[in-house]
Amino acid sequence: MRIMFVGDSMTIGSTGDFTWRYRMWQHLDATFDGPYRIVGPRRALHDPTGDAPTSHAYADPAFPEDARRHLAGWGEGWLHMAPLIGDAIRRHDADTLLVSLGLIDLGFYTDAEQTADNVREFVAAARAAAPHIRMVLMPVIPNVRAAADTAFAAQCERFNELLAKTVADLSTPRSPLLLASEPAGWRIAHATYDGTHPSERGERLLAGAFAEALHQAWGVGGPYRLGEPAAEAVPAP
Repeated sequence: MRIMFVGDSMTIGSTGDFTWRYRMWQHLDATFDGPYRIVGPRRALHDPTGDAPTSHAYADPAFPEDARRHLAGWGEGWLHMAPLIGDAIRRHDADTLLVSLGLIDLGFYTDAEQTADNVREFVAAARAAAPHIRMVLMPVIPNVRAAADTAFAAQCERFNELLAKTVADLSTPRSPLLLASEPAGWRIAHATYDGTHPSERGERLLAGAFAEALHQAWGVGGPYRLGEPAAEAVPAP
């Protein structure tokens, strides 16, 4: 199994973060006999001082170099990843994609319908590179802007409806698509450090949502049980 993380700023992470990718690696190492590899063309975090993906200062320096691989970028969405995914899959022989994209698209680049069109382009490009590719897609998790901007919140809701329809329409036995559940217990005040990007709690919740999807649908790994807060009482908003 060759897993590629695909995402935006919530996935690449910033200097000093653990990242949900790290939490997912911990989970797989603890529960999945494999064999598996984490693959992708990039390894760095975003460095806010230079506004570039040049940092390697992960919160845990013991995070293995190979496990740091990904295809994620600060400010990059479905619009940006659709033209890149085919080459990344071919070069790194990925067979499973864990994808968290969409918020940046809706916030800066495309409306819900256009973003859904880019999802379809992404899926087509991925399958052209690997006809048996399988994917877990995360819905957009509304952020602090959605809490204050009803029009933006409506776009997030509409895109998630279209994403669910896209998954239902395009999933095949040869190349299954799976819609992950929004992380249970996600509360902006506790799951993010700035209203959008995941705190340590949020990292665990994101990893847990992907882990549960993999386990329940495809029998990959086990339940997410690394002391993550998914099983804790949910704080009040």
